[in-house]
Amino acid sequence: MRGSVAAVGASTMAAARDAGGIAVLALEVARSLVPPTLDGRELVRNLYKMGYRSLPIVTMTALFVGALMVIQFSSFVQQYGARGLVGWGTGYAVLREVGPLMIGLMFSGRVGANNAAELATMTVTDQIDGLQALSIDPIRYLIVPRVLAMMITLVVMTMVGDAVAILGVMLASQALLDIHPLTIWYSLVDNIGAADFLHGMGKALVFGTAIAVSSCYFGLTVKGGAIGVGRAVNAAVVSAAVSICFLDFLMTYLTS
Repeated sequence: MRGSVAAVGASTMAAARDAGGIAVLALEVARSLVPPTLDGRELVRNLYKMGYRSLPIVTMTALFVGALMVIQFSSFVQQYGARGLVGWGTGYAVLREVGPLMIGLMFSGRVGANNAAELATMTVTDQIDGLQALSIDPIRYLIVPRVLAMMITLVVMTMVGDAVAILGVMLASQALLDIHPLTIWYSLVDNIGAADFLHGMGKALVFGTAIAVSSCYFGLTVKGGAIGVGRAVNAAVVSAAVSICFLDFLMTYLTS
């Protein structure tokens, strides 16, 4: 019993330490933006790496998500004949919940993990210390461009994913339910407002910030060589996923 209590206490203290460290890093990033000085080439490089290279997997995932939602709606449509509600129901779910959440989780697994691995490798090979020895601030040079790139990229990827998911809804509705794509479009336009779109974009921006800061924190605080790099990547992905789910619940609750 004593060992179990000690293990729970140690896990709680570790979680509190990591949460505090992430908050401190977020404050340092915010302070580094006043005045907003950063390496433009590093920002562009990260935008290309995190955004452009993520387009294929985002579009493929979003297309199948839209088709899957139509399959889920099909029994309801066949039972009640509510063909005009397919566009509204799927569009509402995609724009407000499924799009930001699904793409955020996928983004954390691909981009967040890669970012944590890069920074962790630089930390264990003393490259971060080398930057400091050259009087280069690692926060301004490495972290700020990555945080901004992730925030911008996830918002753009969510926009693209939403559009592709709605396209998937139209194609699947035509193929499975014989509902014309214009019926889906008119149902979507008549019932979905700008507030629903902005709600999803706000979530994407917050999720991108959470993924960026957590992955950078675990990359910078790694210990233990190559084994530590693997642990840092795992911790970054888990932390980002938990943060996304918690923030999604919090934002949905506060805006409902």
